[in-house]
Amino acid sequence: MVQEPIISVRSLTAGYGDVRILEDVSFDVSPGEILMIVGGSGCGKSTLLKHMIGQLPPINGEILVDGCCLNTCSTSEYHDLLKRIGVLYQGSALLSSLTVGQNVALPILEHTDLPKDAVDSLVRIKLSMVYLDGSENLLPSELSGGMKKRAGLARAMALNPKILFFDEPSAGLDPITSSELDRLILQLNKIFKTTMVVVTHELRSIFSVAQRVIVLDKETRGIIAQGTPMDLKNNNAHPLVRDFFNPPGQDVCD
Repeated sequence: MVQEPIISVRSLTAGYGDVRILEDVSFDVSPGEILMIVGGSGCGKSTLLKHMIGQLPPINGEILVDGCCLNTCSTSEYHDLLKRIGVLYQGSALLSSLTVGQNVALPILEHTDLPKDAVDSLVRIKLSMVYLDGSENLLPSELSGGMKKRAGLARAMALNPKILFFDEPSAGLDPITSSELDRLILQLNKIFKTTMVVVTHELRSIFSVAQRVIVLDKETRGIIAQGTPMDLKNNNAHPLVRDFFNPPGQDVCD
């Protein structure tokens, strides 16, 4: 039985003012899938992500996320959708004046009426899931780069979202820490069947994590290829795709 897509992007044209970054972009994301969005600098990866989470309105086209049409949904419908999605931003976006526990508690306090002891319990559970047990009272400034990413992930997962969006999760991390984060993402996807959409340029993460990849191109303002990482590496004839997945002097499949 074919599953209905949990995300559908239809004929999306997106940009800023008179500048169009993407034109006529269409794709689906299946429930539980890990989809990675890749491409060169300025191709529209982050722009696409911002449209998929409702931060930017499309110029043309339609975006449906878990049954909610972002073009036409009411404020209350969008507010309800926010309970079902989580976002890990590139810089983790932790509030520096709050403790780690308070940061993770923010979406729970905003979207639920749970008593304090229940919120505190949920915070501990979420931090344990990302291997940050006992860090509730630390400030973000006391965390390493990898710990900040995991704290941001705990906050993104605070409401048990059906969909997680990641904007360059490995940015600024050393290779070992990046690999640890990749393994955590895979583990969470396997356990909770969470749909994941990841914007990245890290080839090792792409080959380690992605189930499917779409490749954006700045010149054509659209998708020039999609498929599994190995298929794009070995079988795609487009020169930009071939060069992206086969960088000289690197074997990214180790």
